[in-house]
Amino acid sequence: MSNRHLARTLAMQTLFLWDFNGKKDKDLSMVAKEVFLNFAPNFDDHGFANSLIEGVINHLEEIDKYIIKYATEWPLNQITVVDRNILRIGVYELIFDDTIPARVAINEAIEIAKTFGGASSGKFVNGVLGAIYAGNKDIEERKEKSEKNRENKKDESIK
Repeated sequence: MSNRHLARTLAMQTLFLWDFNGKKDKDLSMVAKEVFLNFAPNFDDHGFANSLIEGVINHLEEIDKYIIKYATEWPLNQITVVDRNILRIGVYELIFDDTIPARVAINEAIEIAKTFGGASSGKFVNGVLGAIYAGNKDIEERKEKSEKNRENKKDESIK
Protein backbone atom coordinates (compact mmCIF):
# COMPACT_ATOMS: atom_id res chain seq x y z
CA MET A 1 0.00 0.00 0.00
CA SER A 2 1.42 3.38 -0.96
CA ASN A 3 2.00 6.08 1.63
CA ARG A 4 -0.64 8.37 0.16
CA HIS A 5 -3.20 5.59 -0.09
CA LEU A 6 -2.64 4.76 3.57
CA ALA A 7 -2.86 8.47 4.46
CA ARG A 8 -6.19 8.75 2.60
CA THR A 9 -7.43 5.69 4.46
CA LEU A 10 -6.47 7.21 7.80
CA ALA A 11 -8.10 10.51 6.82
CA MET A 12 -11.30 8.64 5.89
CA GLN A 13 -11.27 6.78 9.21
CA THR A 14 -10.84 10.06 11.09
CA LEU A 15 -13.67 11.75 9.18
CA PHE A 16 -15.81 8.63 9.65
CA LEU A 17 -15.39 8.78 13.44
CA TRP A 18 -16.09 12.50 13.49
CA ASP A 19 -19.22 12.13 11.34
CA PHE A 20 -20.43 8.97 13.12
CA ASN A 21 -20.17 10.75 16.48
CA GLY A 22 -22.34 13.64 15.31
CA LYS A 23 -19.54 16.00 14.25
CA LYS A 24 -18.94 16.90 17.88
CA ASP A 25 -15.16 17.16 17.80
CA LYS A 26 -14.17 20.62 16.65
CA ASP A 27 -10.48 19.72 16.79
CA LEU A 28 -10.01 16.67 14.65
CA SER A 29 -6.27 16.54 15.31
CA MET A 30 -6.87 14.50 18.47
CA VAL A 31 -9.14 12.10 16.58
CA ALA A 32 -6.49 11.80 13.83
CA LYS A 33 -3.76 11.12 16.42
CA GLU A 34 -5.88 8.35 17.90
CA VAL A 35 -6.50 6.82 14.45
CA PHE A 36 -2.77 6.97 13.62
CA LEU A 37 -1.89 5.44 16.99
CA ASN A 38 -4.33 2.56 16.54
CA PHE A 39 -3.86 1.78 12.84
CA ALA A 40 -0.43 3.09 11.78
CA PRO A 41 1.63 3.99 14.86
CA ASN A 42 4.96 4.29 13.04
CA PHE A 43 3.64 5.89 9.86
CA ASP A 44 4.84 9.37 8.91
CA ASP A 45 2.88 10.77 6.00
CA HIS A 46 4.44 14.23 6.40
CA GLY A 47 1.04 15.75 7.19
CA PHE A 48 -0.81 14.54 4.08
CA ALA A 49 -3.72 12.95 6.01
CA ASN A 50 -4.11 16.04 8.19
CA SER A 51 -4.10 18.31 5.14
CA LEU A 52 -6.88 16.18 3.64
CA ILE A 53 -8.89 16.33 6.86
CA GLU A 54 -8.43 20.10 7.17
CA GLY A 55 -9.27 20.58 3.50
CA VAL A 56 -12.49 18.59 3.81
CA ILE A 57 -13.52 20.41 6.99
CA ASN A 58 -12.67 23.84 5.56
CA HIS A 59 -14.73 23.15 2.42
CA LEU A 60 -17.36 20.87 3.96
CA GLU A 61 -20.40 22.93 2.99
CA GLU A 62 -19.25 23.28 -0.62
CA ILE A 63 -18.25 19.61 -0.83
CA ASP A 64 -21.62 18.47 0.49
CA LYS A 65 -23.34 20.66 -2.12
CA TYR A 66 -21.47 18.79 -4.86
CA ILE A 67 -22.49 15.46 -3.38
CA ILE A 68 -26.12 16.54 -3.08
CA LYS A 69 -26.14 17.84 -6.66
CA TYR A 70 -24.53 14.77 -8.25
CA ALA A 71 -25.86 11.94 -6.05
CA THR A 72 -29.41 12.83 -7.03
CA GLU A 73 -30.98 9.56 -5.90
CA TRP A 74 -29.51 9.77 -2.40
CA PRO A 75 -30.12 12.46 0.21
CA LEU A 76 -26.82 13.20 1.96
CA ASN A 77 -28.00 11.83 5.32
CA GLN A 78 -29.00 8.53 3.66
CA ILE A 79 -25.57 7.87 2.17
CA THR A 80 -23.65 5.54 4.47
CA VAL A 81 -21.18 7.29 6.76
CA VAL A 82 -18.28 5.47 5.08
CA ASP A 83 -19.36 6.34 1.53
CA ARG A 84 -20.19 9.92 2.49
CA ASN A 85 -16.70 10.53 3.87
CA ILE A 86 -14.96 8.77 1.01
CA LEU A 87 -16.91 11.05 -1.32
CA ARG A 88 -15.94 14.08 0.73
CA ILE A 89 -12.25 13.27 0.36
CA GLY A 90 -12.71 12.50 -3.33
CA VAL A 91 -14.58 15.75 -3.99
CA TYR A 92 -12.01 17.72 -2.01
CA GLU A 93 -9.14 16.28 -4.05
CA LEU A 94 -11.05 16.59 -7.32
CA ILE A 95 -12.33 20.14 -6.91
CA PHE A 96 -10.20 21.93 -4.32
CA ASP A 97 -6.73 20.35 -4.43
CA ASP A 98 -5.00 21.25 -7.67
CA THR A 99 -1.95 19.14 -6.77
CA ILE A 100 -3.85 15.85 -7.17
CA PRO A 101 -4.65 14.71 -10.72
CA ALA A 102 -8.36 14.10 -11.27
CA ARG A 103 -7.88 10.44 -12.21
CA VAL A 104 -5.87 9.83 -9.04
CA ALA A 105 -8.56 11.45 -6.86
CA ILE A 106 -11.29 9.33 -8.44
CA ASN A 107 -9.33 6.05 -8.50
CA GLU A 108 -8.15 6.40 -4.89
CA ALA A 109 -11.70 7.07 -3.70
CA ILE A 110 -12.98 4.03 -5.61
CA GLU A 111 -10.30 1.76 -4.12
CA ILE A 112 -11.01 2.96 -0.58
CA ALA A 113 -14.75 2.46 -1.18
CA LYS A 114 -14.13 -1.11 -2.38
CA THR A 115 -12.10 -1.82 0.76
CA PHE A 116 -14.26 -0.15 3.41
CA GLY A 117 -17.71 0.26 1.87
CA GLY A 118 -20.46 -2.11 0.90
CA ALA A 119 -20.76 -4.31 -2.17
CA SER A 120 -21.77 -1.43 -4.46
CA SER A 121 -19.77 1.37 -2.83
CA GLY A 122 -17.06 1.40 -5.49
CA LYS A 123 -19.61 1.80 -8.28
CA PHE A 124 -21.51 4.44 -6.32
CA VAL A 125 -18.38 6.51 -5.60
CA ASN A 126 -17.25 6.11 -9.20
CA GLY A 127 -20.64 7.29 -10.47
CA VAL A 128 -20.81 10.36 -8.27
CA LEU A 129 -17.19 11.48 -8.76
CA GLY A 130 -17.38 10.68 -12.49
CA ALA A 131 -20.50 12.84 -12.79
CA ILE A 132 -18.80 15.69 -10.92
CA TYR A 133 -15.78 15.40 -13.20
CA ALA A 134 -17.95 15.34 -16.34
CA GLY A 135 -20.05 18.25 -15.07
CA ASN A 136 -17.03 20.47 -14.38
CA LYS A 137 -14.99 20.50 -17.59
CA ASP A 138 -12.46 23.00 -16.22
CA ILE A 139 -11.10 20.61 -13.56
CA GLU A 140 -8.35 19.07 -15.69
CA GLU A 141 -7.39 22.38 -17.27
CA ARG A 142 -7.11 24.05 -13.86
CA LYS A 143 -5.02 21.19 -12.45
CA GLU A 144 -2.67 21.20 -15.45
CA LYS A 145 -2.23 24.96 -15.18
CA SER A 146 -1.45 24.64 -11.47
CA GLU A 147 1.11 21.88 -12.20
CA LYS A 148 2.83 24.07 -14.81
CA ASN A 149 2.98 26.95 -12.32
CA ARG A 150 4.58 24.67 -9.70
CA GLU A 151 7.12 23.42 -12.26
CA ASN A 152 7.98 26.99 -13.30
CA LYS A 153 8.50 28.02 -9.67
CA LYS A 154 10.70 24.96 -9.10
CA ASP A 155 12.76 25.82 -12.20
CA GLU A 156 13.14 29.43 -11.05
CA SER A 157 14.31 28.37 -7.58
CA ILE A 158 16.99 26.16 -9.12
CA LYS A 159 18.47 29.03 -11.14
